[in-house]
Amino acid sequence: MSIKTLNNEIQHLVLKDETKLSFQSFGQDYLTTPVILVNHPLTGDSRVTGEFGWWKNLIGKGKTIDTEKYAVIAFNIPGNGFDGVMIEDYESWNSGTIACYFYEGLTQLGIKDLYAVIGGSIGAGIAWEMASIYPKLIKHLIPVGGDWKSTDWMIANTFLQKQILSTHKNPLEIARMQAMLCYRTPKSFKLRFNRSINQKLQIFNVESWLTHHAKKLTGRFELHAYKTMNHLLGSIDITRNGQSFEELIKIIESEIHIFSIDSDLFFPLEEDQETVSRASAVGVKINHQIISSDFGHDAFLMEPEKVVPLLYPIFN
Repeated sequence: MSIKTLNNEIQHLVLKDETKLSFQSFGQDYLTTPVILVNHPLTGDSRVTGEFGWWKNLIGKGKTIDTEKYAVIAFNIPGNGFDGVMIEDYESWNSGTIACYFYEGLTQLGIKDLYAVIGGSIGAGIAWEMASIYPKLIKHLIPVGGDWKSTDWMIANTFLQKQILSTHKNPLEIARMQAMLCYRTPKSFKLRFNRSINQKLQIFNVESWLTHHAKKLTGRFELHAYKTMNHLLGSIDITRNGQSFEELIKIIESEIHIFSIDSDLFFPLEEDQETVSRASAVGVKINHQIISSDFGHDAFLMEPEKVVPLLYPIFN
């Protein structure tokens, strides 16, 4: 059975080191039409469109990334658990490992180049890794709410998450609660809750909201998978092999479009502004779009009406 007849279904590849890589394809035939690779965020997966698609407001028939026009590929990061695959020695990997696996998967599928790679959060970091390792592969590099490196702030957060995941009696729930404080903002909490009380439970609504999100994640995510993804999030670094950012940015042939969120506590706007400035200093122009939002890091998921119009010119 050909890949084309399996469109939208989860499919599986076995890589050279026997790692299993699953993916979904949407839209057109990826051997004959421009291909867009979509990299999922930490608790996301290959379902980028359709009923359960985490980016269905952006991707689909008649959407900005139009599946009537493009072939869309979405890999699952090995070990995210969506396909049942767990990685025991995940600490020997980094986000560059994932970038290489995605490239090997594309090669197995016969895809030689990409019209675009777009990713959110850790998916954006993996997009940067792919562009630095394979500088001729991608026409449009589109990191959204992400960075080419894990900052000290990010490393500190993932270190704290690791401690919670390793020691707490309810590790996944508590780790999720702590992470939500970085995914949103103090202002978004005030706008939504304003110190209101859940009369039924007699606790603050913000407390019941955090508890709800914690329990919701435990219903769909495995502890080991979360540990894997947390480790990878703290490992983003295109300069890990000794080359400077300036050396790498000059060899990347992609048009680079950075999308930042002005209230992002997880991947702060200032880091992207510094990236744009450093690239400009060596003659590399980066298109930088800033999304204004009260919702912080999660704005790229929560406010598609702000994100989609900014992406439209790249795909249409």
